[in-house]
Amino acid sequence: MAENTQSVQVGLRERSYEIRIGTGTLTGAGEFLNEWGTWRRAVVIADAAVVGRHAKKLVENLNASGISAQVVSVPSGEKSKCVAEADRLWKKLLELGADRKTLIVALGGGVVGDLAGFVSATYARGLAFVQVPTTLLAQVDSSVGGKVGVNLPGTKNMVGAFWQPVGVLIDTQTLETLPEREYLSGLAEVVKYGVILDAEFFERLERDAAALVAKKHDVLREVIARCCRLKADVVEADEREETGRRSVLNYGHTFAHAIEAVAGYGELLHGEAVSIGMTCAARLAQKLGRVDAGFVQRQERLLAALKLPAELPSLDGEKLLAAMAHDKKVADGKLRFVLPTRLGDVELVDEIGLPDVRAALRG
Repeated sequence: MAENTQSVQVGLRERSYEIRIGTGTLTGAGEFLNEWGTWRRAVVIADAAVVGRHAKKLVENLNASGISAQVVSVPSGEKSKCVAEADRLWKKLLELGADRKTLIVALGGGVVGDLAGFVSATYARGLAFVQVPTTLLAQVDSSVGGKVGVNLPGTKNMVGAFWQPVGVLIDTQTLETLPEREYLSGLAEVVKYGVILDAEFFERLERDAAALVAKKHDVLREVIARCCRLKADVVEADEREETGRRSVLNYGHTFAHAIEAVAGYGELLHGEAVSIGMTCAARLAQKLGRVDAGFVQRQERLLAALKLPAELPSLDGEKLLAAMAHDKKVADGKLRFVLPTRLGDVELVDEIGLPDVRAALRG
């Protein structure tokens, strides 16, 4: 393996796969895919924003490696993660003559990864697919773990499946073409891993905040690999969210999903909503006596150093509470939140009172 490439293994028995992380790995995509299986044909489902930047390079490499590849473009943005777009892609695959030996390659951010993965899971009762995430958020989070799906109006990820990729190929060079706001948004999920699972990793992020903002590739490879390893550990322990272990990955997300829904999908980037959501979750934990003010302030300092928002925009608090009632972690109509007990450890907490949630939203 090249010096500037790292590998993380996701151990799920017959569904196990490799995450390959490097700088310049996109130019060797065909070689990597041929290591992961025998493919004659591939359909690259690509975000429209990366068709000109990365899809052409990817298709040329696949064709040179003996894999006949075609590109299908998906409009950029959260609105594409819907049943109508999935239907369009099913019909396009049918038109292209895709069969059960066709490989789907998801090229883009989390929207395309979730959408293409869902189409892969459902077309012809399941096609193999590979994740090639081109955003930081997708590289450290949504491309790993096999959760795929689409949104319903006002509700995120309510229709979906667990469908593991055959591999994940990450190239940090794709982050060079990412808009600054979108890149920084992905750092929220990076911070999340430190808060929920690894205090030492959180400390490293504090030390390397400036290098991360500057997109230093050596630091990025190490940080992405650590995030992928931490998520892989959780997925291996609770692949289908049956034991509750996987719920820790939703730290800040109950608030974040509500914020996105009430603000209108696309008004805030997902990572920006997660950053605000983690701030609200930390404040809620403080109000419940689970952490002290120092914890809240330390998390806020790191988010600020990474140029991420912490304050809730002007949104109707009651609408936010109503949106939270649709969260997948709701049980018997009662709100549940993933909350910290200390840096590197969180728990799913039941029956949180609405006054405490309102107070956390107000700050």
